[in-house]
Amino acid sequence: MSATTNRIRRRTAGTAVKIVVTGPFAAGKTTLIRTISEITVLSTEKGITDETRSRKTDTTVAMDFGRITIDRDLVLYLFGTPGQDRFDFMWEILGEGMLGYVLLVDATRPDSLDEAIGILDAFRRMARVPFVVGLNRAEGMDEAEEERIRKTLDLDPDVPVVPCDATDRESVKAVLLALLYAVVDTLDGAAAAQA
Repeated sequence: MSATTNRIRRRTAGTAVKIVVTGPFAAGKTTLIRTISEITVLSTEKGITDETRSRKTDTTVAMDFGRITIDRDLVLYLFGTPGQDRFDFMWEILGEGMLGYVLLVDATRPDSLDEAIGILDAFRRMARVPFVVGLNRAEGMDEAEEERIRKTLDLDPDVPVVPCDATDRESVKAVLLALLYAVVDTLDGAAAAQA
């Protein structure tokens, strides 16, 4: 195949959409991307040498990268951020050009939600794009729990909060679909406002 044919094929392969998966340390971001990606995930994990080692042995220090083809017209490029504050300079780098993001929180750790506040504030300042909150390791969610999460994160009523299991492909699909629907709603709203 010639280089010209390859360029034409890439141009007609559909729309590429950048999605960022962010959240606190050990929320399951790398796992979520590995679960859904159709390619081998590019990860920049390094061994942990501080007190957080009791939670897990490796952490993302730059990014994770995966891809999933929704259909021949739509490909999602998934970029996972580091969760530790000392790597927060990567959030803005990875967030550039994103169409939306997933804020992943570990539902089994109350401090995960508290840690998510600062991350969400940084992403809100960075870009006004749709996002969803994924509650990893959640067995479901009752009204009171959803209200607590919404209040803690100061979420608008239209921001989806989706219980999920980052190790389950169908569960991860549900999170990404909720985000895609939010993106489409935003684009439709912007188009209607211009009409």
